[in-house]
Amino acid sequence: MGTVELTADNFEEVVQGVENKEFVLIDFWAGWCGPCRQFAPVYERAAEKHADITFAKVDTEAQPELSAAFDIRSIPTLAIIREGVLVFAQAGALPEPALEDLIRQARGLDMAEVHAGVAAQREEAEKTRAAAGEAEAG
Repeated sequence: MGTVELTADNFEEVVQGVENKEFVLIDFWAGWCGPCRQFAPVYERAAEKHADITFAKVDTEAQPELSAAFDIRSIPTLAIIREGVLVFAQAGALPEPALEDLIRQARGLDMAEVHAGVAAQREEAEKTRAAAGEAEAG
C-alpha cells in the first residue's frame, strides 16, 4: 500500500478512519535530515509488508502544527496511534529488525488495559485540578 502524507487537513480522516486497519504509524521527518533519509526505505519496506497498518509521514517543515501537537523535538520520530490513543513515540531512526519488533509489540498490546490506564490518568488529572481549584478558592 505504501505511505500516506499526513497533514493538518487530513489528520482526523486518516487517524480516525482506520476501522479496517490495525493502527497508524507516523514518521515525522524533514528533507534536510540525514537520518530521516536513511530511515525512509526501511519505513517504506515495512509499509509494503504490513498492508493491515496505515503508515503515514509528516514533513515537519510543511506541517509545523502537527509537529507541535506531538511535541516533536528531534527527527526522525516514530509515533503509533492505536484506537485513538498515542501508544508509542520515540526519536531516532530504527533499523529494520527493531521496527518489525515494535510493530509486533504494538499488535500485542491489550487495548482494554491501555484504555483503562488512560481513563485512570484522566480521572487522577481531574482530581488534581479540582484540588488545585479548591486550594485557590480557599
